[in-house]
Order: sequence, then structure tokens, then C-alpha cells
Amino acid sequence: MGHGGNVIEELMADHREVEGLFARIRAMTGGGQELRDFVDEATIELVRHSVAEEQYLYPAVREHVEGGDRIADKELRDHGRIENLLKQLEKTNADDAEMNPLLQQLMAEVAAHVEDEEDNLFPLLRQACSSEMLGDLGEKVRRAKAMAPTRPHPAAPDTPTASKLLAPGAGLVDRARDFVTGRGKS
Repeated sequence: MGHGGNVIEELMADHREVEGLFARIRAMTGGGQELRDFVDEATIELVRHSVAEEQYLYPAVREHVEGGDRIADKELRDHGRIENLLKQLEKTNADDAEMNPLLQQLMAEVAAHVEDEEDNLFPLLRQACSSEMLGDLGEKVRRAKAMAPTRPHPAAPDTPTASKLLAPGAGLVDRARDFVTGRGKS
């Protein structure tokens, strides 16, 4: 969850972590509880990552990167599609015929989002921000991920202010539910 480093290093480490989970899912031959556990783990990581980006990364992009509003709005639309897929996956039994197509769609959406961030957004941010600012953002992102929800909440507002106010409460409820059910403990 927290990798250290500046915001770009932190988020790229998250990307590699999720790619590793997706590789393990692709390598699986069956479904059942093992698949459910991996999907839940990927969901937890993706939701935490998204919340942190929405609270800190995209506001910084809006403020410091030329054309930042357009870029941040596009990234938020990506997050919305991903979060809706995660919500569908949460409701889908691991052995249902719908599971594999939903997973394939999720992996494709995430891969495109990651590629766009790493090839376009991160270089612009690195150019626009000082190393001190990037380091400070990295610390804020790590704190946000620690408090973030672990389940998709597609109806939740995606503005930074609303997210900062609502995410810790939703995160606490989600972590309590996860503790009781054992979700994410694989």
C-alpha cells in the first residue's frame, strides 16, 4: 500500500503491484474462492489508489500542469469506468460466466489508464513541479491510501474536498466489514 518516494514513484509502484495481481489472475485456471480473493485484493488496491489520486494528484495536475483541467477530467472519467467495473465484479460470483469478461474489461481499462498516466501525465507533472512538491504529494498520497475505502463507491462524489471528507468514514466502514468477513487477508 505505501511504497515510499515521491508521488510518481509511489503511484508507479502501485501500478506494478496491480499488474502483478492481474498476472496472477490471468495465470489461474479456475475460479472459486482463490479467484475471488485475488479480485478482492486487486479491488482494494485500485480503490485506495484511485481515492488518493482524486484527493491529491489530480488537484496538483489542475494547478500546476498546462491543460491540467482537461487532463484531470479525463483521468476522472477513467476512474469512473473502472469503479463501475469493480462494483460489477464485487457483485459477481467467481464461477459466473460474467466474471471473465468483466475481468478482461477491467484489466484493459486499467492498462490503458496506467499507460496514459505514465506516458503523458507523469512526465508533465515532473516537469511542472519541484522535487520537494512531488515528495510532499507522495507523502499525502500514502496517508490518503491508508485511510481510503477498500470497496468501490461509484456514487460517491469525486471532488477532492468531498473525497477528503467522506473517504475516511467510508474507509473505516469498509475496513470493519473486511475485518469481519476476512476480505483481503489472502
